[in-house]
Amino acid sequence: MLGMIGNSLFGAVETWPWQVLSKGDKEEVTYEERTCEGGKFATVEVTDKPVDEALRVAMPKVVKYVGGTNDKGAWMGMTVPVSFAVFPSEDGSLQKKLKVWFRIPNQFQSNPPIPSDESVKIEERDSITVYSTQFGGYAKEADYVAHAARLRAALEGTATYQKDVYFCTGYDPPMKPYGRRNEIWLLKT
Repeated sequence: MLGMIGNSLFGAVETWPWQVLSKGDKEEVTYEERTCEGGKFATVEVTDKPVDEALRVAMPKVVKYVGGTNDKGAWMGMTVPVSFAVFPSEDGSLQKKLKVWFRIPNQFQSNPPIPSDESVKIEERDSITVYSTQFGGYAKEADYVAHAARLRAALEGTATYQKDVYFCTGYDPPMKPYGRRNEIWLLKT
């Protein structure tokens, strides 16, 4: 696990492949339209907990899986970003439901190790097209909600996207104090 943390701090991580299709800037929000490659993902779903608490439950399970808690004892390394789906209510607040999506590194895509923890699932996902906006700091639920609202306002009348789910993403380990990168991804329809 320390090796994984060291690698993520010093840059030896694999980036989830994507292609930028276009860029925009409106109402002080800079955003990109991207196509993100599909593949196999390790997922953990948590319900009945607020987002921040659900992440504290789900993330260690994913980190243990990629760190060797699997049928092969294989340390896979990290990929970024780690994303998690959230489900907004009518008023913009988030439901007590979250699903973490960790893209399995390319080396293991064809035959991913089987998780030892039954709450970790391996799922195949098609490529997705998203509208993405970036922000810094240690992100919490309120930050994700605020940035999602800003991105929706910037896209108003110019883009269509799913209203019942969006992705929050993070690129950095928890102990990285500066230069943190977080994003909101609205799924294009």
